[in-house]
Amino acid sequence: MLYLQTKKTRNDGTYESFATIELESKDAPMWWQERGLSYTASGYGKRIPTRSMVRFNGKWRRVYCCIYSNAGTCYIGKLSDNLIIQ
Repeated sequence: MLYLQTKKTRNDGTYESFATIELESKDAPMWWQERGLSYTASGYGKRIPTRSMVRFNGKWRRVYCCIYSNAGTCYIGKLSDNLIIQ
């Protein structure tokens, strides 16, 4: 299981709190991951596909990672949607 953390938005556009949701997950490597290859030559990037997929709103969605240093942020959708996976 993976956890989705998102912001709850009020009607006026401000943020009220964080919501954490437990999601069903599965390991679904892409062809290049099965061969031990990297998505980029450096291993860094804004939207790097991971091996994981989660079921969110009835659909299986790929988990992406934004990584430019020793730590990364994993998310589904667009990074600006604040759908962070932990």
